[in-house]
Amino acid sequence: MKLISRKAFIFSACVLACTQWSAPVLAADEYPSKPIRLICPFPPGGAVDIASRAIAQELSKNLGQPVTVDNRPGAGGNIGGAETAHAQTDGYTIMLTTSGIQAINPALYAKMPFNPSKDLAPIGTIVSMNNVLVVPTNSKIHSVQELIAMAKAAPGELNYASSGSGTSIHMSGEMFKSLAKVDLVHIPYKGSSPALTDLMGGQVMMMFDNIPSSMPFIKSGKLRAIATTGSKRDPFLPDLPTIAESGVTGYEAGVWFGLVAPAGTPKKIIAKLNAEMLKGLKSPDFVRRMNESGYIVNGSSPEQMEELDRIDVPRWGAIVKASGARAD
Repeated sequence: MKLISRKAFIFSACVLACTQWSAPVLAADEYPSKPIRLICPFPPGGAVDIASRAIAQELSKNLGQPVTVDNRPGAGGNIGGAETAHAQTDGYTIMLTTSGIQAINPALYAKMPFNPSKDLAPIGTIVSMNNVLVVPTNSKIHSVQELIAMAKAAPGELNYASSGSGTSIHMSGEMFKSLAKVDLVHIPYKGSSPALTDLMGGQVMMMFDNIPSSMPFIKSGKLRAIATTGSKRDPFLPDLPTIAESGVTGYEAGVWFGLVAPAGTPKKIIAKLNAEMLKGLKSPDFVRRMNESGYIVNGSSPEQMEELDRIDVPRWGAIVKASGARAD
């Protein structure tokens, strides 16, 4: 009896161990079996939200489960980032991150609620874009050189809006201040939409906005575009000079967006999400929607996104340090 009991015990233990070991594999194979939440760490209406909703629609079609966008704005994307980093690692919470969250925030914020490079697992990049310097249509500013002249004639009297401290919009302004040697006052908002509303209303003077957010207002004549922020002219605003072309030597600022999951999410789930994401990026409807708004579609592997992050962290960290900028 003792021998039988011992064999039975060993057999039961083996079955239990095998069951526990294989459960994550089975879960990954069956994934997804319920709706997925895609956290957008910025408010509705801005460039990140537009891209979040576009890719959520494609993922919903390809994965066969609803992918719903959940806006969790605040602290330059850190609130949504922290919620994602601390979520369960089952693939049912993902986020659209930005190069600002990944590479700017760690240098800008004295206390980060999470480590973007360690606590978030890359799924892949989806789009990139340049920013655009925009002013109200009744502004006296018609060129970068006019802006510099006005700023130098009245130090500290001109201001610029941003979608929040630490965003690429904020740092595009700080880079401009540093390289053009002018004193502009930063006015942070909780997202691009309220900032653009006040810009068009004349409450603020300018903004280095993501092109997708400003494009509808540029096309409708509600905003005047002055210059773009890339190393070369933007394909969607080819008649505009770059800021570097306009006399600010060395100026270059852009942004990329990518999907992430909590660190520790099974690799099979990450691989599946990447494959379905890449399929979605090839959808003619997705490409059309993105291009019409000024996004450049450029999907990547998790490894390529990780390498991009590794390059951007020291690059943006140096820019933040040189500017002296700190989160408000």
